[in-house]
Amino acid sequence: MGVPEPSPSRPLRRRRLLRYGAALIVSCALAGYLVVRFGPDARQARTGCEVVAADGERDPYFFDAEQAVNAATIAAVGTSRGMPERAVTIALATALQESGLRNLDYGDRDSVGLFQQRPSQGWGTVAQIMDPVYSARKFYQRLDKVDHYASLPLTVAAQKVQRSAFPDAYAQHEPDASLLAAALTGRAKAALTCESTVPDGAGDPSAVRAALVRDFGRTVLPGAPEARKKAAPAAATTTPAPVAGTLAGAPARARTVVVPVAASRGTKEPDARRRGWELAQWAVAHASVLHIAEVSYAGREWRASGTGHTWREAA
Repeated sequence: MGVPEPSPSRPLRRRRLLRYGAALIVSCALAGYLVVRFGPDARQARTGCEVVAADGERDPYFFDAEQAVNAATIAAVGTSRGMPERAVTIALATALQESGLRNLDYGDRDSVGLFQQRPSQGWGTVAQIMDPVYSARKFYQRLDKVDHYASLPLTVAAQKVQRSAFPDAYAQHEPDASLLAAALTGRAKAALTCESTVPDGAGDPSAVRAALVRDFGRTVLPGAPEARKKAAPAAATTTPAPVAGTLAGAPARARTVVVPVAASRGTKEPDARRRGWELAQWAVAHASVLHIAEVSYAGREWRASGTGHTWREAA
């Protein structure tokens, strides 16, 4: 009985596999992605979220789903305008004091919204102010006109925008606002988590895309020319891994939303990995309203069920 000789095609197949593997590695290095997945397992009521300090030296800040959505929107509007983390901290502390991060349809005299802005004082109509994106944008527009606001005490910077009768009250919220800003601008990775799962009902990928555009602008979506231009050079140095998330109850072929990760517009640090964590934690904060069941980025993942609702190493 003869011994069969090795097939001459095996070295060829091996070389092809190596080429394909190299191509995959290069592709992964060229761009990072946010992927939002929607799964059928997320069916419990959501009870709350928390954000922790990277150094563990501060107490966590606990807040509910409504506050998480509003905080993430305020942060996204700021970074999409190229505002620094300090500006986001000032905005979040102001909203914590004025409304408790809730979009109120009432307030002192004619004040409404997250920042309790007054139509009679030129902030816009009631309908405009009740739009969190609009009200956050107006806050940042006025803050940006304050000279050297980033180096001012938070109470002074906030008061120059708000003209409050109780300006010192903003200071009490600075520690919590700082924690939120570090997570929601992506500087603190895997710092924001939510305790329980999203409610019953199917997730809609188009709703996630619409919410991303609403908060971050159109260039955040796949195929946006500016996003593609910014993602490739940033990722060439940071090589961010994909971000993933899942929508509850969506059809199997429509369960995933993929978003290119590009550095924030106008910021001094072109760090696509930081941008990826900003997008990932924005998705976790919006999990309750968008029915997101899973989010992953840079080898870490958050699931609405089955992982204790914390960020863990991806399988």
